[in-house]
Amino acid sequence: MKRYITLLLLAGLAASVQAREILPINEGWRFFFKSERTSDNARHVTLPHSWNTDPLTQGYWLETTGNYQNGMYIPTEWAAKRLFVKFYGVQSVADVFVNGYHVGTHRGGGTAFTFEVTDKIRFGADNALLVIVNNSSRNDVLPTSSDMNLYGGIYREAELIVTEATAISPLYLGSDGVIVHSREVSAERAEGEIEVHLTSKDQNACTLNIEINAPDGRQVFAKRQKAKIDERPVAIPFTIEKPELWSPEHPALYTVTAAIGEDSIADRVVVRTGFRAISVSTENGFSINGARIPIHGVVLHHDNTLSGGTLVAEDYNADLRQIHDIGANAIRSAVFPHAQYLYDRCDEQGLLAWIDMPLHRAPFLGDMAYFATPGFEENGMLQLQEIIAQNINHPSVVMWGIFSQLWMRGDDVTPYLRRLNETARTMDPSRPTVACSDQDGALNFITDLIVWKQAVGWRRGSTDDVIVWRDLLRKNWSYLKSGVCYGGQGFLGHKSYTTQYEPRSNWLPEEKQTRFHEEYARNLQNDSLFWGVWIESLFDYGSARRPYGVNGSGLVTLNRREHKDAFYLYRAMWNRQDPTLHIVDKRRRLRDGNKQVFRVYSSLGMPLLTAGTDTLAMNEYAPCQYRTDSVALRGVVEVKAAAGNLRDSVTILVGNVLKPKQTQAPRRTTGPQTTN
Repeated sequence: MKRYITLLLLAGLAASVQAREILPINEGWRFFFKSERTSDNARHVTLPHSWNTDPLTQGYWLETTGNYQNGMYIPTEWAAKRLFVKFYGVQSVADVFVNGYHVGTHRGGGTAFTFEVTDKIRFGADNALLVIVNNSSRNDVLPTSSDMNLYGGIYREAELIVTEATAISPLYLGSDGVIVHSREVSAERAEGEIEVHLTSKDQNACTLNIEINAPDGRQVFAKRQKAKIDERPVAIPFTIEKPELWSPEHPALYTVTAAIGEDSIADRVVVRTGFRAISVSTENGFSINGARIPIHGVVLHHDNTLSGGTLVAEDYNADLRQIHDIGANAIRSAVFPHAQYLYDRCDEQGLLAWIDMPLHRAPFLGDMAYFATPGFEENGMLQLQEIIAQNINHPSVVMWGIFSQLWMRGDDVTPYLRRLNETARTMDPSRPTVACSDQDGALNFITDLIVWKQAVGWRRGSTDDVIVWRDLLRKNWSYLKSGVCYGGQGFLGHKSYTTQYEPRSNWLPEEKQTRFHEEYARNLQNDSLFWGVWIESLFDYGSARRPYGVNGSGLVTLNRREHKDAFYLYRAMWNRQDPTLHIVDKRRRLRDGNKQVFRVYSSLGMPLLTAGTDTLAMNEYAPCQYRTDSVALRGVVEVKAAAGNLRDSVTILVGNVLKPKQTQAPRRTTGPQTTN
């Protein structure tokens, strides 16, 4: 029985293909592990797919090799066309074959890639497509060190691109082939150039048409010119008078159309972009179009409980609702980029984005994040170039991440970091580069911006020590453009019902996370020393290397159902649209000791707190944080908070409820006991 790619069954489709057609190839795949040796029992799957979320793996985490097979009937009428296959994400190494011919290898799971398959196609016949995928750790594919799960498989969508012999190239670093460079942007004018990559099988020149339309649809720029087709892209300068600038408050988007043809259109590519000017200084912080924007950012990883790493539009939409609910105005895509869908929504909603490249070190002593080998360095450079080329048109993307939490040990990594930084600045001088660092040394002086990953007081010492660190930073390195990032794990099920945390290893109660965030927020949130504050992370994320299979540093659980206390702390501070009132530590309903202290987060000023019939006096401990003194309570007590129109409450049981009185053990005797 023949298997066909979706939409290709229609015989009349070939005649309808004009200019460029993009056809999804997400259905009809058959998957089996390489270790199975045969495809006889292959599973029918739909992309996106990962074997680490497949029920057949029964919860086991697998780093292995999987095979994906599909069939496609290609009409005879397409014999004069060119065909390309594009994959938006394969974790981590993909080898693509058509009819048994190897058409290309891609190394790196965070970026898209495209291969031309025209020469391997049998027109008017069935064609076999095979993708061999491996997600095992390798020392020539970044990241070589990661805390988060790298879900093996074709975990994003795929498509078939059909063009004429002369086309805008789909092959340039996995991008659309149309790159918009902003050079000078102000309220008076936006100047730059449009970089178009061309490819042809039978011509050395073509007519190239460029059109730019304003957010309201008006044409604001148009140009037609003869363009030479060679290895170099065509660069077309443009100027727009009185542009409608993109900003978080006003996310204005322009449409750029590049088309090939004089009397008729042979190919057309449409991209969106926005024009804005980014600046960062120690005096004025982070600014867009001259307006300072204090960054309240959250780190996003790449999975959830239901979808694993195969996130689709509904997953991103749900996460965006929580991002807006907490009041964050920026996201950081940890380790590598998210799907294009997320940045499209960020463009539309005015949400700022920082995209990391996968030069990252996880906090495991046995890991090596940097290998001083040509294979490693070439792969890192290529992945950085792909990230920039594929995301440069997004106005919401405001910085390129070069590395995260590298160690200064062994081989000197700084020359390589300088090369990466220079590559990013050459490809895109309009955005700053950034790095996240938890080490001293020369690596902190390479990127335009530095974000300090701080954790003093988490494992040892006191959270007040962060004040000493902050003051030393201000004294010695105040000339650096510094941001700060922090976080710690906390699990809802790890409750401490006594006044002391349980002295067990891997015991990470939510209360510990909450108090850490309270003290850091008190000391760092509103300090002008930092252009931005980043919370790591918004959501828990899968980590097979952790004892519970989850990194619990999120403010929201992996299944997105439960908000931890710290979520409401930042919601109270950041969300100015929707007020917050939240009694802290409501999950700890059984409490020992007669003395209790209550904490409340409120964005509406001092709350009214009652315990039973008594009103408890509260003090403002820090912005949006309110506390009582120690109060004597016993038995079942209903605690209520009120501020404005908001109400919150919890019922607790206070006393030595977890320490039942022990009866005296019977005294041992050496002989038989007698009774009277």
